[in-house]
Amino acid sequence: MKPKTINILYWVFTILFGALMIFSSVGGIGPNEKTIQIFHEFLGYPIYFIQFISWAKIIGVIALLLPLNRTIKEWAYAGLFFDLAAAVFSGIAASGKFDPQMLGMLMWIVPGVLSYYFWKKKMAI
Repeated sequence: MKPKTINILYWVFTILFGALMIFSSVGGIGPNEKTIQIFHEFLGYPIYFIQFISWAKIIGVIALLLPLNRTIKEWAYAGLFFDLAAAVFSGIAASGKFDPQMLGMLMWIVPGVLSYYFWKKKMAI
């Protein structure tokens, strides 16, 4: 694959992944009733954690978009993937069963995996 193609695919998947993660964090910056109902009442997280995780995701996305060193980017990818894994696990644990709608989380994970894959390829060039 040509370096230009790798670079384009990296940015497409990184921007898509970043947009999805920002979208998922916006409601938690100043948690509204619905966000509190989901995170606090259903999942059992403390209300202060909603804001913490929302800001952490935004900082992680910023780290992916800026030209920072490899270690910081690796930590950003890891943190965002841990967030997605925890979201799926929390949903299963809170409901006590696996809901097939949880497979919808794949639409959030796939762009992240592809962003990471093309970032690694880009760094190898």
